[in-house]
This record gives sequence, structure tokens and C-alpha cells, in this order.
Amino acid sequence: MGYPQYSDLEGATVFITGGGSGIGASFVDAFASQGANVGFVSLTPEPAEALCDRVEKKHGKRPLYVHCDIRDVGALQAAVDRTRTEIGPVSVLINNAARDQRHDVETYSADSWDDSMDTNLRPHFFTAQACLRDMKKAGGSIINLGSNSAILGLAGYASYVTAKAGIIGLTKALARELGPDGIRVNALVPGWVLTERQKQLWATPEAVEECLAQQSLKRTIAEEDVSNAALFLASNVSAMITGQSLIIDGGRV
Repeated sequence: MGYPQYSDLEGATVFITGGGSGIGASFVDAFASQGANVGFVSLTPEPAEALCDRVEKKHGKRPLYVHCDIRDVGALQAAVDRTRTEIGPVSVLINNAARDQRHDVETYSADSWDDSMDTNLRPHFFTAQACLRDMKKAGGSIINLGSNSAILGLAGYASYVTAKAGIIGLTKALARELGPDGIRVNALVPGWVLTERQKQLWATPEAVEECLAQQSLKRTIAEEDVSNAALFLASNVSAMITGQSLIIDGGRV
């Protein structure tokens, strides 16, 4: 699948969390295809460096990879600073990193709950905070990754579902507060995107069939379906869209 071209994204600096694999890697590739300067953080160096090699070969511009555990707010904000210094002021922020670890209710610990929030919700606020220095000068677009698991109230990972519901509230609050500075804040809310992680851990033929039966559109969702929507929300073509949640789930009910 090719990407549509948005000329205003050429030369823009984009910062992506969790960019080393899955949907995040698709974001890196999509924005590099626009001629953007892409910086991203990931916890696993080998796949991240391999992604940089592929993107450089494909698009002629190497992304900036910064090794970072997003649970460490200081390290995360330092990664934003490095991106600003090395490739330019950040005008697009994509808060993508997440961990959809399964768990039950009865045995889940308070420490595990806190770790889930520190991974799936807290970083979104503090990356936005770190980018304000740039975006207050020239505007910008913040895109937070939610999940339709929060809309459907799916069982088996209550902490993740809670965090993803919180992202919708955070998106609306930041959009209201930052709008006067020309900063737009929206959420992308994907359905079940069949990344390699999903295929390895949970996407049995029976589970995929059940999901498709609940979707209006009868095909599985690919990473590019989400990154195409991110390009739209990052570009000035969506200049008057903020505080919104764009659901990409094939019409699942």
C-alpha cells in the first residue's frame, strides 16, 4: 500500500514513541515517505536499528533512533531534547508506545497496575509537555494512540483498557488547553491491528474470525491503515480538527 503525499510534512520533525516495531514502525516509514525528519524511541535496539536501515534505503533519509524506556520520564524528555537538537524543532508528536499485557483481576498487583499506567498513559502527558517549547512557537499536532478495547470494554487486560480510556480524556483536555497556541491534539483509536506481536500471541484463526464477524468491513486491519490516518491528522489538511477521536476498527460493534 502506498502513502498519499502531504507536502507540508516535508521537512517537519516528527517524534514517535514505540517506533521500533508494529504500528510504530509503520509510523516511522510513513512519515519518512513524506520527507519528514523522524525521531523515535524504542526499548529494543536491534529491531530499531534494522528499521532505520530499511527506511534509509527506501526513502533516502535515516531516522534518529534513541534508546529509551518510556517509563523513565526524565529519559523520555531527554530523548525529545536530543531530537530537537539533532533534527529540528518538533512539530508532530505521536504517542504510540503501549503494552497490552494480559492479566486477571484477582491476582493483579498494585505494582503491576502502576507499571501499566507508567507505560500506557503517563508518557503521553510528559512527551506533550516536552514538545511545548517548540509547538508554542509554530503550532503543532499531537496524536495519541488509543484503542477500541476501551470502547468495547474488552476483558482480560483491565489496566490497559483503563489507560486507553484515559487517553481520550487526556486528548480532550490537552486540545482545550493548548488550542490557543495553535496546537491540535487528537486520538487515533485502532481496532485489532494484526501486528507480528498479535499474530504470535493472540491472533488464532478462531479469534480473528470472531473479530471479523463483528466488523462491518470484512478484512483485518493493517498497520498502514493507522499510519495513513496519522499522516492526515499531522498535516495541515486537518487544520481545524482537534479534540477528536478517529476510530479505525472496520466498523466493529
